[in-house]
Amino acid sequence: MNYKNSRIRYVAIDDNFIDLTAVAEYSKEFSLFENCGLFSNGLEAYEAIGYIKPDLVFLDIEMPGINGIELLRKIRASVPMAVFITSFTEFALDGFELSALDYILKPLTPERFAKTASKIQEFWDMRQKSAAYEVMISQDQLTIKEGYNQIRISQNDIIYLEAMQDYTKVVTQKRSYLTLSPISFFMERLPADRFMRVHRSYAVALRQIRELRQSEIICSDARIPVGRTYRSQVALIRL
Repeated sequence: MNYKNSRIRYVAIDDNFIDLTAVAEYSKEFSLFENCGLFSNGLEAYEAIGYIKPDLVFLDIEMPGINGIELLRKIRASVPMAVFITSFTEFALDGFELSALDYILKPLTPERFAKTASKIQEFWDMRQKSAAYEVMISQDQLTIKEGYNQIRISQNDIIYLEAMQDYTKVVTQKRSYLTLSPISFFMERLPADRFMRVHRSYAVALRQIRELRQSEIICSDARIPVGRTYRSQVALIRL
């Protein structure tokens, strides 16, 4: 895996030819992607990934030979990014537990692929800049070590946190920071009366919430999805 490579080398795995072709076609619209192989069989893909060494895999879940969840477990240590594209919502939890960067429900559309491409690009750029930042949390602020520098961020300036595989992105009004710590690290240390987990991949600063909806929260200019298992808790929020 070469993080200095400006392009992201990917393979796609799906036993449905139309869905596989869609990934290949939509990816052509983004110069950051380099197609290194399309596979209709998970076992063939597993063997090929060993010598292709891609930066990213797009994969279905229900496939002959080996399903996508099992395949990702086998390659997780060697492939930095994974995106599921599937018809099955019930596997979403497994996907996020395996640190998939995104989980797309079929049918795949150009608009949905573009959203995923943006997330992939952001994660890739942050990885290339510095690996990531270490973070310390005190009573009222975060201290982020960026190389030899220390950046202090008031907790009041945080809009939301986003889990990105084993990392957490801290989003403020001025900029974002990618930290080496998982989102659970933050939720165990940030005050519960000021921050709330609303999705497996998101936590929000309660003071930044402008609007509450059934399936999303508006924080500043960001739309944060609300996971089904968190909706009852979110419903108790009073603005």
